[in-house]
Amino acid sequence: MKQTYALMMIVIALLAACSGPTSRYNKALDDIERIMSVNAESALTLLDDIDLSDLDVDSIRAKYIYLKAYGHMKRTRSMISDSLISFAHHYYRGKDIVKDVRSGMAFAWYKFWVGDTPGAITMLDSIVSLPDVPDSVMVQALRARVLLGASEYQGKPLIPLAKRLYGLETDSIRKMEASYMLLTGYEYAGETDSALYVIDDLIDFARNYNLGDKHFILELERAQLLTEIGRNAESDYIIGEIFRKAGPENGAADYLHFQYAINALNTGDISRASRHLAIGDSIALNLRKDNDTDYRSYSNLLHAMIDFKRDGRLRLTHINGLNNRQRERFNRMEASQWESERGALQQESRALALKAESRQKTLVILIIGIVALLVAIGAGWIIMVRRQHERENEERIEALQKMVDEYRSAPAPEVSETTDSTALRGAMLRQLGIIKMVAETPTEQNREMLRKISSLNGETNGELVDWKNVFEIIDSVYSGFYSRLHDRYGDVLSQKEEQIIVLMLAGFSTKEISVITGQTTSTIYVRKSSIRKKLGVPEKEDIIAFLRNK
Repeated sequence: MKQTYALMMIVIALLAACSGPTSRYNKALDDIERIMSVNAESALTLLDDIDLSDLDVDSIRAKYIYLKAYGHMKRTRSMISDSLISFAHHYYRGKDIVKDVRSGMAFAWYKFWVGDTPGAITMLDSIVSLPDVPDSVMVQALRARVLLGASEYQGKPLIPLAKRLYGLETDSIRKMEASYMLLTGYEYAGETDSALYVIDDLIDFARNYNLGDKHFILELERAQLLTEIGRNAESDYIIGEIFRKAGPENGAADYLHFQYAINALNTGDISRASRHLAIGDSIALNLRKDNDTDYRSYSNLLHAMIDFKRDGRLRLTHINGLNNRQRERFNRMEASQWESERGALQQESRALALKAESRQKTLVILIIGIVALLVAIGAGWIIMVRRQHERENEERIEALQKMVDEYRSAPAPEVSETTDSTALRGAMLRQLGIIKMVAETPTEQNREMLRKISSLNGETNGELVDWKNVFEIIDSVYSGFYSRLHDRYGDVLSQKEEQIIVLMLAGFSTKEISVITGQTTSTIYVRKSSIRKKLGVPEKEDIIAFLRNK
């Protein structure tokens, strides 16, 4: 019973492991979401092990799609493959404010990746206008909105968003970045005075916190702002200070000479403008090698303006150069996007291959597990059956031993008892029953016990039973059947054949006869055929019935 219960528990455990995929996937995605907040790369790797086609419940599908797109956004990966993010965003709308905002941000970035920047901005505008959004979540949406607005050269619409972002940021560096976005908004809106005010604060911040590179860039941008409002001399002074502090071969020397050239052109000094522009071109060629596309896109335009100022002619070569640089820049952007898309497709292909391999392994493991379970169940069943048989054998042995003990301890029967045919017949039948019981379960213990019982009244000569005693029992129980059989057919039948006939008469099966006579079952069948021929028993008639009729 215990073994059966244990096997049932194993089966239930296996079925439980194979069932409930919904709760299993839900728990796995919850764990991945926690990991996403600290390590997006690891979270994405874990997501690659889950096949979207296995997720049938909308809530789990939405969570998987959202986490994957959000992870790509956090890692600034291509989002070309995240087209299903719209499903996740619509699912979370009005249900979970945090996932509503973050899935909306991911949807906006997907639009940006497929070239729909206006659509991305519209999506982010709808998100940043939502009420009751936690500041920690809203600040992320505002960063994305301000960044996209700056990339689209927005001016006035960008200013209030950048101010709001500055108010929400708590980290000093993040506040500086928000101020820079505000500076960009003021620049594109043409509010140069406000831009100068912001950039002065930024320069003070960079100086106080020893942010050398940022300080350098901000000083250069301040010089450009001064140029915008016609304060060329102040711009030249700042550029001179930058050269004095950073040296004549600093990383932005070509742009600094370019700015010198613009200031000179604004004041009408064509030769000075041409000289600084030539120096800037030379530095760009040496400093940036083949990666001077950005600088050349500005330089060619300034060359065209200087030539026109000098001789009143507009040269096509400069316009072509400007156009070629812009086209080259565009082609590089397209190539970069195509490469990103190809990388995303390759990554998705690798993920699908890994999933297929993982599925095959899982299937093999499952098959092995089922086979092992079936083997365990079969082995347990066999063990249980054997133990049951052993218990039955032990009970039979105890019964036989009890019979032997009773037989030995019983007093000698009186004459009146021996003449009682009914009692004698019962004793004979019990003896046959003992022989038959041993034949049904022919263990070595049972055989030895039968030999002991049979040897009480005579010698067995190595046989399991004392055949002389058996023949007497048959004569007593079946009205002298054996004596009449032997008298009539003793010269025709062998002793083994007579043994088979009397055991058949007592109801022994072929297998039991083979055990008692010490022969194989096939030999018993052969001897039965021999008996049938010797006695002339028809093929379809029973041997015992035939003999009784005779």
